[in-house]
Amino acid sequence: MKFLHSMIRTNDPKASIEFYIKGLGLKLIREHKVEAGRFTLYFIGESEDSPMVELTHNWDDRVYSGGDQFGHLAYEVDDIYQICTNLMAMGVTINRPPRDGHMAFVKDPNNISIELLQAGDRLEPCEPWISMENSGSW
Repeated sequence: MKFLHSMIRTNDPKASIEFYIKGLGLKLIREHKVEAGRFTLYFIGESEDSPMVELTHNWDDRVYSGGDQFGHLAYEVDDIYQICTNLMAMGVTINRPPRDGHMAFVKDPNNISIELLQAGDRLEPCEPWISMENSGSW
């Protein structure tokens, strides 16, 4: 398993990027604008291979304050189905099952959202994840 990033929402991407780059000496590794979703992602770290901060700028008018802008931790995993199976056996609810063989979301005991991303290519969709999507039982 590899820790990838922590996501923080920002109303002021320019000031946030300046803090991480000028203040902490990190680099803007990549930027991804999503017109359809009306948001921009800024990945900041030491290098492409290092853990990063993902700054998410939603283009709406919502104001984040007092730390409510923290989003999630992200981990790259070798087998997303096995990790989710293990978590379910522990009684963890899979909030977004890995129905596409690529991504899942769970919450830790502190209610922090954890994104799991399959390393490499997506795994072929398989049960029980396909049925969970159709039944809404997750």
